[in-house]
Amino acid sequence: MNSTKQLAIFYCPEQAIPREAVSGSPSAAKPEAVVQSWKKLGLPLEFRAFQPLTRDELTLAHASTYVDGVLGLTTPNGFGNFDERVAKSLPWTSGCFVAAAEHARRTGCVAIAPVSGFHHAEFADGGGFCTFNGLAIAAARLVKQGVRKLGILDCDAHFGNGTEDILDRVPGLRGRVLHYTRGSAHYRGGASEAPAFLAHLPVLLDEWKAAGVEIVLYQAGADPHVSDPVGCRFLTTEQLHVRDTIVFQACARLGLPIAWDLAGGYQEDSSLPWPQSIRPVLEIHDNTLRACAAAFLGSGKSLRSRTNEAMTQ
Repeated sequence: MNSTKQLAIFYCPEQAIPREAVSGSPSAAKPEAVVQSWKKLGLPLEFRAFQPLTRDELTLAHASTYVDGVLGLTTPNGFGNFDERVAKSLPWTSGCFVAAAEHARRTGCVAIAPVSGFHHAEFADGGGFCTFNGLAIAAARLVKQGVRKLGILDCDAHFGNGTEDILDRVPGLRGRVLHYTRGSAHYRGGASEAPAFLAHLPVLLDEWKAAGVEIVLYQAGADPHVSDPVGCRFLTTEQLHVRDTIVFQACARLGLPIAWDLAGGYQEDSSLPWPQSIRPVLEIHDNTLRACAAAFLGSGKSLRSRTNEAMTQ
């Protein structure tokens, strides 16, 4: 694994949707709040600009009629509205993750995309606060650039139905992309499932490496939290930190480049002003960045220490 002295974060203000433009999910508006919170952590960060995707690039994983309809405001977006502010952000959100994925592959290390709203977006439809599937678009781009096999590690609370749909409908992707979606089991187990889930992650990544996976695309969802109103409620804040630590340290150990994004997180206290209203979610994303830094910059508590603490909760 190539070393790094700074964590590369791809961010442009255009990727955030104003909070008042969407209802039901604070996730689309949180990139700026997350970035501001990360800047206070004292970690060596390198913020990088990127270009939005073109319509043709979005069609790597979506029907052209769907892309044209959403961007032309004649087809509803994943929030179920026709808001121009949402449409304008979409090429930036997917572009952010594609840029991070290509950087991780090019450098052989890690890259970060502070965005969410991907895995429910299907080939020709959106929903669940997801319009275009940046995970699948990035996978298609990497395959087109010569990656023989990659893994999508989706640790959001919910099933990545959109990713599954795209893998089935875009020729050549299913055989090149290994897809783990934690949400496929999110109605089973509850909190008692946490130890087995955490123990499985390094095994899965070892298996992916043995299968020839060259890069991991990781959704570090905040909605598996025990207090999330729409998640599966099976991991504490510390256990989510352990989850991320396991993933990053396994990728560092195996020499697997990794690009990651924020995914869901729906805890919000409407009595507080934005973004203080989502402070519990920001704390989870802060911990993901800390875990990333510990693995790739060599700072923070050991994996053994964090795992032992989490298992006793």
